[in-house]
Amino acid sequence: MPNEIVGEDSRIGWSGTISFEQSDNWIMPWRIPIKDRALFAEQLVERAAMPAGVKLSFLSDADWVNIKCNVSDDRSPLDLFINGEFRKTVDTVGVTEIRFDSLGTENKVFDVWLPQYGEFRFGGLRLSEGASFSVHESGNLPRWVTYGSSITQCREADSPSLTWPSIVARARKNELTCLGYGGQCHLDPLIARVIRDRDADLISLCLGINIYGNASLNERTFAPGIIGFIKIIREKHPDTPLVIFSPIYSPDREEYPNAVGFTLRQMRLEVKEAVNKLEKHGDKNVYYVDGLDIFNENYAHLLPDGLHPNTEGYGIMAANILEALRQF
Repeated sequence: MPNEIVGEDSRIGWSGTISFEQSDNWIMPWRIPIKDRALFAEQLVERAAMPAGVKLSFLSDADWVNIKCNVSDDRSPLDLFINGEFRKTVDTVGVTEIRFDSLGTENKVFDVWLPQYGEFRFGGLRLSEGASFSVHESGNLPRWVTYGSSITQCREADSPSLTWPSIVARARKNELTCLGYGGQCHLDPLIARVIRDRDADLISLCLGINIYGNASLNERTFAPGIIGFIKIIREKHPDTPLVIFSPIYSPDREEYPNAVGFTLRQMRLEVKEAVNKLEKHGDKNVYYVDGLDIFNENYAHLLPDGLHPNTEGYGIMAANILEALRQF
């Protein structure tokens, strides 16, 4: 008989989750505190239900593994890594079980990167008959929290391990918490509290593009919003390195004013000025990175819609962000 592992089994390691929702048949990772869901904007809740940057891990000698999940008609793929090496990407649309075969019978570390887009209710595992199953002790990896928009959630990446946060986290051997919420990076104070309450050795914030697109803050409120957001984080992270990225290149938005008169060029200056004010006020561990140093006009051909990079573009972002974070 196959070895059945229920979704809430304590031997399954999770990273990148803020909380869990649980029923008799499944467990669902969330990227906000589920108990406070009613306090968050509805659009943000929708994105927080998607497990971008979430990974589950275990140790087993199973030759095959089935992952049980809810059915979905709009969801990103899932990636399997064995002993830290990529093994396979599997489509998750329209299925309730995802199978990986011919894995070998040696003991090995399984890392399953969950879809960066679409909800994923995890119903447990089915392993080959007689397979061992135990927790994987990853050690005390440095903890990195990154916050941003759809360009941090990376729906356009071909699979979850090809998002820039995932690439950077693996290269740096960091435990990732990805708070990329498509369309919902508006400096919500409740998200600042989530970051504040999260253990972290490094925090990065990618700020501006959703605020430009929705005109949710203006010249009066944008920089003060950044400062207030960071001050909330500093309540429990007084000395944690905080790296602030301004928007990457977007050709139609560089010089075109939005509904409140902001251009992306102006927004970068505002982000930089907010960081400068914090530095002058005594914050010695806050750092500004120009988004054009991460992704500039030379890569415009990798923006299919003029805003979101494709998979190759996210790879370029990852390489440049790795360089920007090298000192930390």
